[in-house]
Amino acid sequence: MRATILSAVLAVTTALPAAADTIRVGMSGGYFPFTFTRADELQGFEVDLMNAVGAITGDQIEFVTMSFSGPIGALESGRIDTVANQITITPEREAKFAFTQPYVYDGAQVVVKAGNEGAITGPESLRGKSVAVNLGSNFEELLRALPYASEIDIRTYESNIEQDTALGRVDAFVMDRVSSAQVIKESPLPLALAGQPFSEIRNALPFRKDEAGLALRDKVDAAITTLKDNGTLSEISRKWLDADVTKPLAAAE
Repeated sequence: MRATILSAVLAVTTALPAAADTIRVGMSGGYFPFTFTRADELQGFEVDLMNAVGAITGDQIEFVTMSFSGPIGALESGRIDTVANQITITPEREAKFAFTQPYVYDGAQVVVKAGNEGAITGPESLRGKSVAVNLGSNFEELLRALPYASEIDIRTYESNIEQDTALGRVDAFVMDRVSSAQVIKESPLPLALAGQPFSEIRNALPFRKDEAGLALRDKVDAAITTLKDNGTLSEISRKWLDADVTKPLAAAE
């Protein structure tokens, strides 16, 4: 499968112009399987996606890793050009940034220590419980929007939400379902999904709303359309996630 993706990327590079700009892409480098480091190599769904985009647009891709909560501020200040870290489209973010079309459709998922699935069966069971979320993620906002949010002890983390849940330091964590399932599959930690996803989320690339940012957004968005049309985006999804999450949930069913 990797060879198929590489062949598609190489095919489009043959028509690239000699000169290339650089797209600076912010990511945490610690959000498996979307962006993570293994054997000193940055890899994952988002890395393959952006490299494939660069192959189509003719731009160099420069990955800039930082803490999970850092990329949005770095984008606002102009230190990077976009963020590839499973950024969820929200009304608040749309007011600040210009987004590409969504390239991942997913859902928010409650995860617990294995054996606790009977006590916590989804978001409605989180009353009186401590729940971890990554600082700067959309999942804190989703939890605070629940009608019983005042009864949930929401704790923000830069990292290690999986470990603290497995160790019993918090009762659960909330992350996207795709990443949660992959963490459970790949990690030795005793974790389990608790119930079904409780909110559909759409992930896309944000850009600043100035002239340069909008032009870059349009160029990258056109590349994403090409990657969807030629099947490369679906191949990248299956490579990292064992599923195609690049279509709206209703269309995928």
